[in-house]
Amino acid sequence: MSDWELFLQEVSWFLQPGENVVVGEAQPWTRGSAEDLPELSALLDSTTLTPISVGDTAYELLAWGSPDARRGWLCHPPEDGDGEFLPKAHMSFWKLCGGIVERFGEPGTWWCNQNQVLTAQATRVRVSDVLADYAWLWEGDGLKVSINPVEYYVVAVEANGNLTLAHRDDGRLLLFAPDHAFEDVTPLDGSPPYSLLTINNVPDLATWIEVCAAAWRHQ
Repeated sequence: MSDWELFLQEVSWFLQPGENVVVGEAQPWTRGSAEDLPELSALLDSTTLTPISVGDTAYELLAWGSPDARRGWLCHPPEDGDGEFLPKAHMSFWKLCGGIVERFGEPGTWWCNQNQVLTAQATRVRVSDVLADYAWLWEGDGLKVSINPVEYYVVAVEANGNLTLAHRDDGRLLLFAPDHAFEDVTPLDGSPPYSLLTINNVPDLATWIEVCAAAWRHQ
């Protein structure tokens, strides 16, 4: 069974009736490594890439593992991030992969249940608008939003609307999660529970990518 067939077996809802799909030839990874992201680089080095077109939209299915334990990501092709004000780790990722929209054979990571991971679409969500809509979370406790939202952008969008944010300068990582059952998180200073959170032992974007890539490699 091909990687694409394995993907559809698990992610059966991805294709809509009547959609035109073109599946290219599977090929080994040839794009090299991501600077300062060794776990991600090692994962990608073991990857088989299958080009996929659904209508006018191009994807790449990245998969790895033994024949009886395949897993992988459905991704956008690499992004041209020239001129983007994003952390180095994100730019390194985009040179190799344009972000993840679906997964199969998934282990437990911070990417579970995310509709968008490191995609251009995620970066277009306006953090300031989201936090303005939820200002009542802080006001109810006599507080004000404790970050400057312009300094942050969205790196992941969960199916229930929770967001993962990164600081544009140093990649500091936050969750905005008014609806969550996460463990290993701590409310940000000056923020009530179920608003802005830090992830314990995952302080920044590079660590987040590496922790998740390591789980995909080893779990």
